[in-house]
Amino acid sequence: MKKSQLIAVLIFSLVATNPLFAQDWPNFAKYREQNAALAPPAKGENRVVFMGNSITEGWSRVNPEFFEGKPYINRGISGQTTPQMLVRFRADVINLKPAVVVILAGTNDIAGNTGPSTLEMIADNIYSMAELARANGIKVVLSSTLPAYDYPWKPGMEPAPKIVALNKMIKAYADKNKIVYVDYFSAMADDRDGLPKELAGDGVHPTKAGYNVMEPLAEAAIAKALKSK
Repeated sequence: MKKSQLIAVLIFSLVATNPLFAQDWPNFAKYREQNAALAPPAKGENRVVFMGNSITEGWSRVNPEFFEGKPYINRGISGQTTPQMLVRFRADVINLKPAVVVILAGTNDIAGNTGPSTLEMIADNIYSMAELARANGIKVVLSSTLPAYDYPWKPGMEPAPKIVALNKMIKAYADKNKIVYVDYFSAMADDRDGLPKELAGDGVHPTKAGYNVMEPLAEAAIAKALKSK
């Protein structure tokens, strides 16, 4: 077993056997204090919440410049799947009163992080987050799931074609419901429908170069969402 795989297994084992995790499956605790300390949006502030997994959480660490000086709030949690995000969506998105939410999710569901999921189950959770946001006056940006040829922590899952299919479902829903869709996949995928090394060293988590590809696409999508009715 490779060192990265061993570390992933050890972390998963520690988390899965932690009684606090069992009681707080969506991990409300991670951002509870930060959410409580966050002031309401200032007049004219177009607050944006980024909801996601480790790809979103790592964005602030790998390329913090993207968030600096902007009303951007990162609410990504490493390892999370769409049911966990859906459960914490009110606490970590709606209650923060953003103008826009950017939802990037799905790859950990395909990896089976919290058990088996069909593509329909994953898509339904993403749709539900979008509908909760819109019901609360929040504009939505739905992101394509990033390419992945294999998962270092769970090899052999053959995620690439599943991600392609999931993205088609997300885009179709976005088009039907007049929601902004941001297509990271097309800008980042290699000829195997995976992520090249320069964009993601482990094939899943973007490098600084990877986030540099994503950022102008995200900015354009946010601007479009803000202008939408």
